Amino acid sequence: MDAVLKHIKNNHLLYIEELKELLRIPSISTLEENKGDMQRCAEYVAAKLSTAGLDRVDIFQTTGHPIVYGEWLGAPGKPTILVYGHYDVQPVDPIDLWESPPFEPTIKDGKIYARGATDDKGQMYMHIKSVEALLKETGKLPVNVKFLIEGEEEIGSPSLEPFIRANAHLLKCDVVLISDTSLYSPGVPTLTYGLRGLSYLEVELIGPNRDLHSGTFGGAVANPINALARIIAQLHDKNGKVAIPGFYDDVLNLTSLERKNFARLKFSEKNYAKELGVAELQGEKGFSTLERTWARPTLDCNGIFGGWTGQGAKTVIPSKATAKISMRLVPNQDPKKIAKYFEKQIRQLTPKSVKIKVTSLHGAYPAITPLGHPATKAATRAMEKAFGKKIVYMREGGSIPIVATFDKLLKAPSVLMGLGLNTENLHSPNEHFNLTHFGLGIQSSALFLEEMGK
Repeated sequence: MDAVLKHIKNNHLLYIEELKELLRIPSISTLEENKGDMQRCAEYVAAKLSTAGLDRVDIFQTTGHPIVYGEWLGAPGKPTILVYGHYDVQPVDPIDLWESPPFEPTIKDGKIYARGATDDKGQMYMHIKSVEALLKETGKLPVNVKFLIEGEEEIGSPSLEPFIRANAHLLKCDVVLISDTSLYSPGVPTLTYGLRGLSYLEVELIGPNRDLHSGTFGGAVANPINALARIIAQLHDKNGKVAIPGFYDDVLNLTSLERKNFARLKFSEKNYAKELGVAELQGEKGFSTLERTWARPTLDCNGIFGGWTGQGAKTVIPSKATAKISMRLVPNQDPKKIAKYFEKQIRQLTPKSVKIKVTSLHGAYPAITPLGHPATKAATRAMEKAFGKKIVYMREGGSIPIVATFDKLLKAPSVLMGLGLNTENLHSPNEHFNLTHFGLGIQSSALFLEEMGK
């Protein structure tokens, strides 16, 4: 393995130049004018998989953007690892806030600046290079490897689940390896082992059949905005718990080991509050901030609107008021079940003076890979060897719906070996990726495959 790691280090500058070529392709999945660029990017990824030495590489066309597949299956009896990533990127607006052109990769202070640098081209490309290094130095891989690289992650992956369902045998694997998450802090090897799910709904209250003069009709009919505000205020109790019957029934509680791991991170609530510009933090009583954001379910109003919101005054009682409400869910919670609990409770809280309409907009299942799973242990050993430091474990407050899909359809757990940082402006102007982490990620990937082979 020493020869493989030396190969990776010696080719670091070459890998960066190749990454620049990938980053120059404006593969913006949401814009129709970039459809040709999406095809070109898929072909670039496929070419690099072939160059790396995979035995089979295909580009599958979908109703949307292409899916790139590759495989090397020359290790009979060994585990099969499915590497997932995406080559599509977010739009670049507002363009005037970029300090360098978003599709002209620029290196400054050991970081590469470009759209897609950290999300997810840089992180996805690490695994192609690790496989290439292993094959060039040893002529084989310690495990069987498959690649599934899509072009629609940034628009919700509409083609991916149908593709997985139709190709479950092709994609059959023991573990999914994903690098689309973050390190806890610079230079600290990190494994994300849990993701929250999501239940997202829209609530509309309808009052009078038109907007009314608040002087003429005020005090005679219900104001939908007032009613909606009272309803939302009743969705939490005084201790910050969500006041919906059944909401916590299936929550998977933290273990004592997890709490100890979180405590090891020495998270500063004072610095966190200062960074966010708030006087104090708030949340469910009896839990730390990390526990609240990573491992406890939440309910938040993401938007509320109705009536007159323009400049100046217009004294009306609006006919309608709307709120968008999201609930982040933790392992064992079912977004469909939670949506039913939510709708039942909110209808009970709604007065007869207004009508209510509840619409489910989106849902995602939570996911967790146990710390004791062999793949988690293998990833731990790999990252600790690459970084030369003790690993830390974290959960992520956000959602990656495809992780639960892999678990459901392929019966395979996911290892989230992220090498990005939350400060690297993913989805924002001046997105960048730390090139030291890029190199360490290639090493970690190669070491992970070796550890899984054992």
